[in-house]
Amino acid sequence: MKYIGVNGKPTPTAEAVISVMDHGFMYGVGLFETFRTYGGRPFLLERHLERLRQGCHSLGIRYIGDPDQVATEIQDLMQANGLQEGYIRFTVSAGEGPLGLPSDDYVKPTVIVYVKPLPDPGTRLYTEGKELWRLSTRRNTPEGDIRFKSLHYMNNILAKRELSQYKPNPALPIEGLLLTEQEYLAEGIVSNLFFVLGGTLYTPNIGTGILPGITRAVVLEMAEEQGLDKQEGQYTWEMLMEADEIFVTNSIQELVPVTKLVVPRLESTEGSAGSSNRISGGEIGPITARLLSSYRAKVGI
Repeated sequence: MKYIGVNGKPTPTAEAVISVMDHGFMYGVGLFETFRTYGGRPFLLERHLERLRQGCHSLGIRYIGDPDQVATEIQDLMQANGLQEGYIRFTVSAGEGPLGLPSDDYVKPTVIVYVKPLPDPGTRLYTEGKELWRLSTRRNTPEGDIRFKSLHYMNNILAKRELSQYKPNPALPIEGLLLTEQEYLAEGIVSNLFFVLGGTLYTPNIGTGILPGITRAVVLEMAEEQGLDKQEGQYTWEMLMEADEIFVTNSIQELVPVTKLVVPRLESTEGSAGSSNRISGGEIGPITARLLSSYRAKVGI
């Protein structure tokens, strides 16, 4: 990453700095969106910016974000970094403020854009999928009515650190699953969760404290279009263990099947995987495959 976007301008990485008085640094007041390009264009940019705008409004950050201008700035940044396609993190930090908790709006936010090459997941990810490991770290409750994709990301970091403690050496890629304090399914460290049971598509509802993911919303819309019965609610690990199909979603990896559930134990107890359950015969299920195909049709691939 040779250049980072700072307030709309590609800036050499070594020169891309913010003030120590920025409240994004001091108090975690700021939001970000992660998305990718297809054909060099950010996918679902308007939706990501709308979620960002709503969050900024709630936090008193005066940010509008014009989709055409943002798309142009991203293309300029990708060109500066020599990229045809990109993994993008678009950040709006509150901007400078005094030491102490503010009551006034932030009128000069800082906009920072990172772009890096898209990772190559390989075809196996979408045929054999991931392992999903149940974590003891709980999904904390959001600060407001719904969860923001905020700069305060400690819950996810702690979950990632827990997963690394198990020292897994799985045959497949791995994701960690957070439950709520009430032991209901919530979401992955970097993904939303779906499962199919008896022909019905289930996903935890927003009341569990999950991030209302952009790809999650698109999947629910596609299910509606296809006449697939869908439910949003509060579900248990035991119900997930009975699922016919499971998949996780995010804006970078799209829809990824889960073909193994794992309840881990620490390495010190002779192995990291305490118990496991194979899902959909170890391969992508038919409903997951259909939804993935529909999603890719939307992006033109």
